Formats: sequence, structure tokens, C-alpha cells
Amino acid sequence: MGDFAGGLLLARELIPPGSTVLCAVSGGADSVCLLHQLYRLRREVPFTLAAAHYNHQLRGEEADRDAAFVRQFITLCCGRDRLLQPDGTWRDLPPVELFIGGGDVSGEARRRRRGVEETARDMRYDFLRRTARTCGAQWIATAHNAGDNAETILLHLIRGTGLRGLGGIRPRQGDVIRPLLSVSRDEIEAYLRFWGLPWREDATNRDDAYTRNRLRHRVLPELEAISPGLTVRLGEMSARLRADEAYLVEQAQASLAPLEEIPGGLSLPAESVAALPQPLAVRAARILLGRMEGGNENCSAAHLEGLIALCRSGDPSAELNLPGGVTAHRAYSRLILTRSVPPAAPENQVPLPLPGTAEWTGWTVHSTPELYRGQRQGPLQFWLDRDAVHALTLRGRRTGDRLKLPGRPTKTVKKWCVDQRIPARLRPGLPVLDCGGRLAGVAGLGPEAALLPPPGAPAWRIRLIPPPEFQSLAVPEPSGRQSVQQ
Repeated sequence: MGDFAGGLLLARELIPPGSTVLCAVSGGADSVCLLHQLYRLRREVPFTLAAAHYNHQLRGEEADRDAAFVRQFITLCCGRDRLLQPDGTWRDLPPVELFIGGGDVSGEARRRRRGVEETARDMRYDFLRRTARTCGAQWIATAHNAGDNAETILLHLIRGTGLRGLGGIRPRQGDVIRPLLSVSRDEIEAYLRFWGLPWREDATNRDDAYTRNRLRHRVLPELEAISPGLTVRLGEMSARLRADEAYLVEQAQASLAPLEEIPGGLSLPAESVAALPQPLAVRAARILLGRMEGGNENCSAAHLEGLIALCRSGDPSAELNLPGGVTAHRAYSRLILTRSVPPAAPENQVPLPLPGTAEWTGWTVHSTPELYRGQRQGPLQFWLDRDAVHALTLRGRRTGDRLKLPGRPTKTVKKWCVDQRIPARLRPGLPVLDCGGRLAGVAGLGPEAALLPPPGAPAWRIRLIPPPEFQSLAVPEPSGRQSVQQ
């Protein structure tokens, strides 16, 4: 068990001779194994190796001990080494240089109003890329293994996905490489025991409050019991599907040969997309949006289908607003994509008296006390629990604002606006009801589910009257009363 061929083979493929690799090291088993493997691989493949550890400051002294462990491990196990060359001389291999950084992930997540996991990942990769520039590394190596890949595939599957999602984690994605992607956790731990290498355990990895941990601890073991070797086969399947996806993308790319760059955007005959079979049209649309977003091709199926429908539309002047301030429109037979700078949300904040009336950038908002009798909650009229809401402020949308609508999941307000097809040009002018730093509701979307009153409880009835340009947001109230969906 001194080596596992799959990991070494993949590492040799991913690391060009003469390059510099920055290895991300948390102190856990996977990253310790990766660092040690790369350290030994330098005897076969000439490359420079550095390491980086990021302290998320989420676990107090435990996180500090992780950083101290990584520092000590590199000192004891990854110091200066010597290589015997074919001519009988020795060549010195330099020790691994360690870079340590950290940040207040929890505080930043609150500031951004985003999840801790998502914020931690963004801050960690920002640190890794800054460090890579500092040490001249072309590649950042992370310790994702076969189990991580299987979990990712299952996550995509249960959320709904296409070939891209079933392709799982890529061995190489931009400047990130994953040499252990074909290696199981059991193989990793066997390797560490063989070499007598220590590692740290992160207690949060045992917390089943996280969806990925529930998959790891409950779902995958059960699936493996039903079909032993499933994790390996999922990895093999994902590799085949990535090859299929790559072929389809290549075919879609060929169809975009007439694409022209214009000031601030792109232009091509709409027929270049419209005439394609749907699987290729979807990929062509993704490529176009990726070009407008600086290579970021992460967009929803609704946006892709909307862009294809625009290309196939008979309306010679149809228009579609897309994420990131991108506008697609038809100019007779041509599709034009341009980027506009979205208007900034109004900065003024206006208190909403309880009860009372307030004006905000053309909107009129009324609050009246009454008992909630189970009426239908709507985008422009809803009820809030009077015992939970003691003050409200009207303001504009901020980056990271999140809202859980009744009976629906939590999403950013931006994503809700996209889902509800609220035009990008209108979004900055939607009033947000702020209740002591948390959202109580958003005009055009509805109320925060956590602040809904139970039937028969005292409530604030909120009515939002829009200016003329927002009249399309009004939804007629049905006759009769309906019970609210909690």
C-alpha cells in the first residue's frame, strides 16, 4: 500500500514538468496524503511544490491547532530532499514552502448574507489564487477524492441535472487540479497508515446537518451495501459522460463560427442557434452566455431555454434580460448580446410606521393592524406576525439578500427575481421590507415565511401600491379565502 497507481498516474498526467504546484492542505487525511504524494512525485517529475493552509476561524482553538499541525507536518515530513541522478550525482530538492492565511468566514457570511459553506469556499479559493500568484504557481492542487466525486454526482442528481452535472468533478478545471480524484478514502487512509503519517479530523465532517455529510454517512454506505464498488463505477461513469459532454460542446462550438465581436457584446445570425437540435442549441446558448460572463458558464436552464426561444422567435425585435446585466435582442435575423450597467438600487431608507403609510421611490406602502384569517399571501399584499415584527424599514435590494417564500426554499432575492421573471431593469426599484436586519418581504415576491402569523393571530397587513412601470407585478387576488401555505 505504499502507492496507489490511479492517483500517481493522474498526477503525472496533470502536472507538466517544470511547473509549480500549490497544494491546498487542511490537515485532514485527504490533503495530507496529497501533499505527501506530490512531495515524493518530485523524484520522478521535476516540478516545484508549495503548500497553503487557510484558517476559516470557525472552530476556535481547534482551527488554530490545525494550522499548527500543518506547519509541523511540513517541517518534519516535507523538508529538504536529495535525488540520485543517473550520472551518479545528487541533486538537492528544495523543502516545501508553506503559506498560511485566514479570515472571519462567519462574519463575512453575515455581511454577504450568504451560507457559511459557500462563503468559506469563496474565501479559501481567493486566498489560494492570491498565494499562487505570489509563489508563481500555475496549478492549485486540491484533495478531492472518489468519494467526493460520488457525493457531487448524487447531489446534482437529486437537484436535477444534465450531462454536465452527471460528469461530476473534473480532474482539471481551470487552474485547479485534483490528482486524487480516482482514489477512495479507504486507499487514502491505508496509504497514511503505511507511511505512518498523522492527520487531523474536522468535527464538522461528522455533522449531518450538511446535505453532503448525510449523503456520505447515510446514503452512499447504503448504496454501496446494495451494489459494492458503486463509488468507483460512478467515477468511471462520470468520466465517460464528461467525454460525451465535451463532444457535444465541440459540435455546438462549431455552429458558432459566424460569431462576431461588436463593441460591448456579440453578434451572430440567430439561425446559427435556432437551427440546431435542442441538445446542441442548449450548449451553444451556454457558450454564448459564458463569453459574455468572462468564461463563467453557470446559468439556469430557464435562461438557456429563453435564449434559444429568442433565436427561434418570429419577432424581429424581441428582447430578453439575462443575468449579469446581459441583454439579448433580435435585430431582424441577427442575435445581439450586449452588457448594460444595471442601475444602482436607491440608497435611501424610509421607516414604515406600524400602523401607517410610507412612500419609497414611487411606491406607496400601507401597514394596518388586523387579525390574520388565513388569507392568501401575495407578492403585493401579505400579512406579518405582529408579535415578531415591531419595526419595518423600506430600502433597496442589497447583494446577498435572502428570502424564504411560503412553501418554497431559501434563495437570494436576485434568484427569486430571475425565477419570477422580473425584468432586470425593474429589480433595483423593488422595495425591500427590512425588519431589524432581516428581510420581512420583498415587493413583487412576497413575505418571509418565518414571519407569517398563524390563523387567528394579530398581524400587520402590508399593501404595496406600485408606480406605473411596475403594474405588471400586480397579481389579481382570487375570490374567497385560502389558507396560507406554510
